[in-house]
Parts: sequence; structure tokens; C-alpha cells
Amino acid sequence: MHFFKHLHTVCRHRRQVRKNCFKAGLIRQGLTHDLSKFSAKEFWRGAKYYQGTRSPQAKERELFGYSAAWLHHKGRNKHHFEYWTDVNAVGETVCVEMPPRYFAEMVCDRIAASKVYKGKEYTDSSPLEYFLSRKGKAAMNEKTSERLEYFLTLLAEKGETVMFAELKKFVKDSKKKNKNAPKN
Repeated sequence: MHFFKHLHTVCRHRRQVRKNCFKAGLIRQGLTHDLSKFSAKEFWRGAKYYQGTRSPQAKERELFGYSAAWLHHKGRNKHHFEYWTDVNAVGETVCVEMPPRYFAEMVCDRIAASKVYKGKEYTDSSPLEYFLSRKGKAAMNEKTSERLEYFLTLLAEKGETVMFAELKKFVKDSKKKNKNAPKN
């Protein structure tokens, strides 16, 4: 079991996400990001299947065909697009567009995960490369997917400063839009 290595990785990831969220204007989300990773259901499995170069959930999934830790995590963390999927009355998967603030946290999370797992090999293209390698393999709302590709491409081409400024503007503009929306 890799208790301390897993703990260190989780804490490094949370610090990086917090830093990213602060740049995007998401203070509360930066402070509370991934707290469920400290729950018994997620933490002990993470320590047991720790590898250091990828999510322990990937190893658990390889061994059992699913990850109990992931099922717990995605059901409690709105910054995962999988949280926003459901099955309708006829059994079809429905992918809901992510609300802007959770979408922005997802961008921050993906960048942080790439930095933690790639280490010195990280470049601003890493999150985009990861996204593109898995695009179409999981059910994600089309607008969410297009928006994610836009921001990750912006990161790859223009860097963090430009991308985080644009992401912060996106969140701020969506708050204004919702504030001015007619009430029912």
C-alpha cells in the first residue's frame, strides 16, 4: 500500500487545482475541490492502486472492469462531465451541458492532473493531447466538448495567462447572463 505517496499526490493535485481555480476566479471551488478523495471509499482504494503516473482508478478499472472509487467520486463532484449524464425514460444516455463554473473547474482540474502525472514532461499541449486521445470514447455533451477543446487549444497555442484570462471572463460573463435572465 502506498499511503503516503497517494496522500502526497492528492495534496499536490488539490494545490495545483486551487491555484488554477483562483486564476479563473473560482475561490470557493478551489478551496473545496476533490475533498471526497479523503473519504474512506476513495482514499483507501487510491492508496491500494497507486502508481504515480496515472490515476489509481485506472488500475482498479483494469482489475475489476469498473472503479468503485470513481463511481463514488463522479457522483459527488460536479466538475466531472460524467456527473452531468443521465438515462432518459427510453434508456438513452442524456448528456447535459455543464454549468459554466463547474466547466471551468473541470478545465482547472485537467490541467492540474496533467501537470501532476506528467511531471517534467508536461507542456501546455498535454491536456489537449489527453482530451483528443479520448474524444468520442465517453458520453460528453457536444457543447461542453466543443468548449473544452476550445479552451485546451487556447492553452496549447497561447499559454496559461491568456487561457485563464479567457476562462475567468467566460465564468464572469455567464454570471452576468444568469443575473439578467428573466425569472419564472
